[in-house]
Amino acid sequence: MKIDWAALGSVFGVSLVATVGLVSLFTLGIAGLNRREKATAQGGTAGLAVTGAYLCFAACAAAVAYGIHLVVAKA
Repeated sequence: MKIDWAALGSVFGVSLVATVGLVSLFTLGIAGLNRREKATAQGGTAGLAVTGAYLCFAACAAAVAYGIHLVVAKA
């Protein structure tokens, strides 16, 4: 049995970058919603922060859907 270490390292690197990227996007979405709550408490609005938050959540959902598509298409 021969292990292709370069391919294994490549898969590890891509999965690490994808995981950190998705977690960062989701964190930005949560931060945007938090800004809305703070702005509402002070009597203002945070329309741009909410729009950015929804875009971050949509990008996360799209990435997850693409991953599921890849898994199902290979089956």
